[in-house]
Amino acid sequence: MKTESWIFGICAIFVWLVSPLYWVMSKDWTGTSALVMTALLATMVFGYLFFHANRLDPRPEDRSDAEIADGAGELGFFPPYSWWPLWCGLCLAVMVFAVANAAWWLFILGGIIGASALSGLIFEYYKGEHAH
Repeated sequence: MKTESWIFGICAIFVWLVSPLYWVMSKDWTGTSALVMTALLATMVFGYLFFHANRLDPRPEDRSDAEIADGAGELGFFPPYSWWPLWCGLCLAVMVFAVANAAWWLFILGGIIGASALSGLIFEYYKGEHAH
């Protein structure tokens, strides 16, 4: 995590240096505010990672004497194919389209079908072919 903290630290220093220069050259409040908020965010992430990097056991990526086998192990659960994200996305698209056209009946219809699609996505691994 030390490497990641220094990457964010370098980014934070860069953005802190660029922010006043941007203000002097452009006098643009929007871009200057965005740069300052980016600098604050990068500084916050740097501080968090720097604070925790010294208190955690080093990962295999952080040790110079580590071997490839040290990073081996279970990587997690990778789900198989699923059609539910497609239906959730289509229902969201219908709801956004309904808001843009002020068709509230279509928004409600998309929400009802979307709730069904979302529950299918959530409970996909409780029954059927991929149950466990």
